[in-house]
Amino acid sequence: MKIFSCSTLLGLFILCLLGACSSYEQFAQVSEEFEIPSRVFRSDYNHTWQAVQQVVKNYDLSVMNQSTGVIKSRWIDNTLEINFTDSFSKNDAVNAAKFKLIINVIKGYRGQNEVSKVTIFKRQMVEQDPLQGFKIIPTDKILENTLLYRIERVLAIDRKLQEIEKQKAAAAEAADF
Repeated sequence: MKIFSCSTLLGLFILCLLGACSSYEQFAQVSEEFEIPSRVFRSDYNHTWQAVQQVVKNYDLSVMNQSTGVIKSRWIDNTLEINFTDSFSKNDAVNAAKFKLIINVIKGYRGQNEVSKVTIFKRQMVEQDPLQGFKIIPTDKILENTLLYRIERVLAIDRKLQEIEKQKAAAAEAADF
């Protein structure tokens, strides 16, 4: 029976750790790729829904259902944008590109306060060759994060306006007495 030395066991242990770290990096990349951009807002469902409507009002929408919290856009052509952003890369220009947005607004509670979670999924498709058809490509998440930021700003502005109205009402009430 052969007994392993401490240095051999230590070497095997380090080798196992290195293998585990490399597989974790692959897992982290895959999980980041499939992560859907979302944000929780400290606002009630109705105010959040109105903010989302205000932000996406310029998109061609096919579904807008407040009771289910779902907003879907029709396919939107973005061939020019894709070709412009890819013009500095080694990839060939695309013949056609289109995307669709699916936005979900969910009501929830954090403690006693009502909050809303907004999730935005962008499905991007490109056609490089007419014979191959459209292929789904991963999104860069820029549009989704921009829309979430705009929703946050609309809610912050509404909150500030409500605060100002309360101050005016309190000042008017104090002036009456």
